Amino acid sequence: MKKFSIQSGHDGLTIQGCASEPAGEAKGLIQFSHGMCEHKERYFPFMEWLSERGYVCVIHDHRGHGESIHSQEDLGYMYEGGWSAMVEDLKLVTDWARSNYPGLRLTLFGHSMGSMVVRSFTKRYDSLIDQLVVCGCPSYNPASGAGRLLARLIALFKGWKHRPMLLQAMSFGNYNKQFKGEKSMYAWLCTDPQILKDYRNDPFCHFIFTCNGFYNLLGLMMDCYSTRGWAMKNPSLPVHFISGGDDPCRISDKDLLKAAEAMRKVGYGNVDVKIYPGMRHEILNEVEKKTVWEDVLKML
Repeated sequence: MKKFSIQSGHDGLTIQGCASEPAGEAKGLIQFSHGMCEHKERYFPFMEWLSERGYVCVIHDHRGHGESIHSQEDLGYMYEGGWSAMVEDLKLVTDWARSNYPGLRLTLFGHSMGSMVVRSFTKRYDSLIDQLVVCGCPSYNPASGAGRLLARLIALFKGWKHRPMLLQAMSFGNYNKQFKGEKSMYAWLCTDPQILKDYRNDPFCHFIFTCNGFYNLLGLMMDCYSTRGWAMKNPSLPVHFISGGDDPCRISDKDLLKAAEAMRKVGYGNVDVKIYPGMRHEILNEVEKKTVWEDVLKML
C-alpha cells in the first residue's frame, strides 16, 4: 500500500489515503468511498485482490473516520465542513488519483454512507468519472429533516460532540431484528463471524456518531436523494446498484429500486440493480464475497 495525505480545501483537515498498484501495466482505476463507522484498512483485502488482477485502487478515510481526524475523540465528528466538505474531500482524492494515474478509466465505488457520498459527488462532478457503483445503499428516510432538527436540538443543550444514544437507537435499533437468533449485535453486517469479531474489537469501527455526525449524515442523505441541482454532464454514465438481499439498510427491495429509479429520474439512462440473496449489508465481506468481487471485476 502506498500512503498519501491531502489537505482539505475547506478547513485544512489532513485527509489520509492509500493506493495499491498492480505489478505490471494498469488496466484501470477504482476509487473507494467507505461507510459509516469504519475505515480504509477494511478494504485492503479487496483492493489487493483487484491490484493482483491489474487495477490501481485508491481509498481515503472520510473526515471523522480512521486517520482523518485531529484526535480519536473526534471519531464520528465531521468538523464544521460537514457533509459538503466530505464530498469535496472525495473530489480532492479523485483529482489526486487522476493526476497520479493519468489516462485510466475511473470507477467510483461507494459503500453505505459512502454510497451517498459518491452520489452527491456525482451530482456535481459526473464528468470526472467513467462508472459508478452504489453498494449497500441506505434507502431514503422521509424523517431525515426531523432527525436533523432533533440532532440540532440535542446539540443546543449538550454540544455538537455529544453522542446521542436516542438518534443511534432510532437509526440502527431495528437492524438486528431479523437476526434475533444470532449472538452478535452486529449480525446485520454480514454472515462471517470473524469479520464481526474484528469489527467489534476495532476501536475505529464501533463508535457512536456525534450530534454533528448525525446532522450531516442526514443532510447528505437529503442531498443525494434530491432531484434538484444535478450537473448532468455525463448522462450515459453506467450506474450499478449492488446490495445484499438481507441488508436491513435497503429496507426492502422495493425501496432499493426506488433509489435506482431516482438516478434515472435525474437523467442517467444506464442504471441497473443486482441483489445478492442471503447476503447482508457488507457484501464485500460476506462468506461468499468472492462472488461479489468477481462481479465487480467484470464491471471494471
